[in-house]
Amino acid sequence: MKLSILTIKMIRLITDFDGPIIDVSERYYRVYQLCLEKTRHPEQAVTQLSKAEFWQLKRSKVPEKQIAILSGLDETQAKTFANLRRQTVHAHPYFQYDKLAPGAVEALEQIQQAGIDLAVMTMRRVRELDYAFGQHDLGRFFPENRCYCLSNDYLKTRDIDDKPLLMARALVELPPASDVWMVGDTEADIIAAKKHGIKAIAVECGIRDRVRLQQYQPDLIVKDLNAAVEFVLNAAFAQAS
Repeated sequence: MKLSILTIKMIRLITDFDGPIIDVSERYYRVYQLCLEKTRHPEQAVTQLSKAEFWQLKRSKVPEKQIAILSGLDETQAKTFANLRRQTVHAHPYFQYDKLAPGAVEALEQIQQAGIDLAVMTMRRVRELDYAFGQHDLGRFFPENRCYCLSNDYLKTRDIDDKPLLMARALVELPPASDVWMVGDTEADIIAAKKHGIKAIAVECGIRDRVRLQQYQPDLIVKDLNAAVEFVLNAAFAQAS
């Protein structure tokens, strides 16, 4: 689909990376399995959750300690589990388990073909984003001046605080656009967009379920990046008509 009419005005889509583009569920589940095994006592019987059970708890934002207790660990072990998980889930060896979200590449190609300006905004560090670009051939969609991520030595606080800072930087550095959309799968994406007056589209294919997303009142909730792109393109056609 080619929207030559869009060359008249700049339309921009800023997308989160994990969730809309990358499925992190396998990485998170592998780390859960590892932390459960390392934390339990040698003879202790635990109840390992299935991947579907675990991922639903994550999407409902059930705390790590509660997931540990549901798996058969005690309160003290649950604290150890949560700390170990925090230290491990973004460790380089586990990024190999990330996969492309279904239809994500096709959606990115459609954005490019439509002439929409595309940027990525993620809580990944530079080395983590570069690794994924290389692993999944995604650099072709995002030149360096359209990548907003954390520096390798950035001291993280909370995503809901850090992501609005990235958005502020992007709005200063990127050329003006008449229409800007943010696509993401967490409250941080919605908050960052709303704080800066940008329309927020939440996707259900990531780490938050619809109930959690609705609490932050995005402009729209859709299934995945493909559905988000379709909506943006339809909106663009409607405005151009």
